Amino acid sequence: MFQQLFAIARNTFFESIRQPIMLVILVAAMVMIVLSNPLSAFTMDENQRMLIDIGLATVFLAGAVLAAFVATNVLGREIENRTALTVISKPVNRPVFVVGKFLGVTAAMIIAALCMTFTFMLVELHSVIETVRDPIHLPVVFFGIGGVILGIAAAAWCNYFYGTVFSSSVICFVTPLLFLAYLLALNFGPEFDSRPFLQNFKDQIWLAVIGIMVAIVVLCSIAVAVSTRLGQLMTLVVTVGLFMMGLLSDWIFGRNISRIEENWLTLARNQGLTTQEERTRVMQWASGEIEETTKIIDVSSVPLLDVPGVTNGEIAEWTFSWIGYSVLPNFQVLWLSDALTQNLVIPGDYLLDSIIYGVLYAIAILGIGIFLFQRREIG
Repeated sequence: MFQQLFAIARNTFFESIRQPIMLVILVAAMVMIVLSNPLSAFTMDENQRMLIDIGLATVFLAGAVLAAFVATNVLGREIENRTALTVISKPVNRPVFVVGKFLGVTAAMIIAALCMTFTFMLVELHSVIETVRDPIHLPVVFFGIGGVILGIAAAAWCNYFYGTVFSSSVICFVTPLLFLAYLLALNFGPEFDSRPFLQNFKDQIWLAVIGIMVAIVVLCSIAVAVSTRLGQLMTLVVTVGLFMMGLLSDWIFGRNISRIEENWLTLARNQGLTTQEERTRVMQWASGEIEETTKIIDVSSVPLLDVPGVTNGEIAEWTFSWIGYSVLPNFQVLWLSDALTQNLVIPGDYLLDSIIYGVLYAIAILGIGIFLFQRREIG
């Protein structure tokens, strides 16, 4: 079984990175990330924060679009063309087929996201040029451009002499070369002056990148699961729609839940059914300062649903909002750029909870996809 799973995942990986849309969106995203450096110079006093926000948002959105397009094609196209029947008619279980497709697409998406991330980290290391007196970070320019040129040259060489696919070769060569360029650039200042490696390393940005990677994995699972039943166009529409609704989950459902619960708490307060508790919130800033905020809040002494005066209509509305909030993927949980732009430290336990949430959600969605694929007639 593991050999079959590996074979399907490997073939899906190469099939994914060979798609022209992969290279097109990847190049467009990398150009946008590079252009974010001069564009960020137009803010009043938050240039570097704007650069981080634009760069991470570009990686996130480009990864989401790629996941929707690529994952839709690898499974939906095989089902429509009946090529999936050839594999399933052999001794390959349907769950193995779906999981192998998911692993292959996810590996391709991680490679693409890493390529964009290394580009962004080089641009962030260069920092925004605010005035003509600001130096150009020569190691970033030299190593970054050199890595891209070497990757394209190696891909062209392999394409001409060995007949490999140019688009996939570019991705496979440029990504590790950009990683090497980033590692080398961390050791130098703007004028090739030697600096400690960890001085320029931004661990908080990498933590935010991990959250984005988990979000992309969730999107891959959604696209693969939906494509087991719907065609390519409808799968793309549903995946993008769920992505947009997931970004607005707090606004669509979370806000309504908070409003209803606040009304119930007011009812409980008016009837003397509340007690006061002390809540402390700890925030750690990037400068090392720790801020503790303590406030007294009212807490209902009985379940809010049992407070006298709560109507059935409010309970139905709260239940509907709670189900929608639980079912939809909440991508705001995995978007950690806001903490960086506010100079806050990303808590390790929060990141761990976010990763667990994303992994469990992806497993659940993939399980639904396997169930739907088990009952689909392909022949």
